[in-house]
Amino acid sequence: MGTIRVHEFMSLDGVIDAPTWTFEYGFDPRMGQALAGTMTGCQGILLGRTTYEMFEPAWSVRTVEEDPGAPFFNDTTKYVVSSTLERATWRNSTIVGPYDPATITGIKDSVDGGIYVSGSGTLVRALLADGLVDELHLCVYPVTRGKGPRLFATDTPQGKWSLATCESYDNGVLYLNYRLA
Repeated sequence: MGTIRVHEFMSLDGVIDAPTWTFEYGFDPRMGQALAGTMTGCQGILLGRTTYEMFEPAWSVRTVEEDPGAPFFNDTTKYVVSSTLERATWRNSTIVGPYDPATITGIKDSVDGGIYVSGSGTLVRALLADGLVDELHLCVYPVTRGKGPRLFATDTPQGKWSLATCESYDNGVLYLNYRLA
């Protein structure tokens, strides 16, 4: 059975919108190592439509020479949750239809290893509400955004998480890895 590993860039106040606001902090190489560790052992990528449509043009043309993450994003099976997307244009992509916890559970049951989720805020909030997330991998930036979509919806059920890893970087970013307790 697979485990769902969610990766998010977020502000101190929990905002996870398109992370263009992270650029001014740079990208510490150790952050890349932490993210690569998140992807290690993943046999699937689960994405919402919006993130899929942002990732596809950016990643589908990248080579390993340009970015060491390119083979993972291009060669790994991608499961796209969408009620509106009709055709997948990125290789190894399957549209699974609108969000349905039973469908996600079926994907978890069929994957031997991790299932990587990045961005996909609406999808992640639904997964959290349904108790389907096994790990959170958060890069927390030293900024407050005030407005914007949050990682946790106000009606997210209570849950307990166990801190597995914590690292701080010279750019002020914290990497926090929590596992469902």
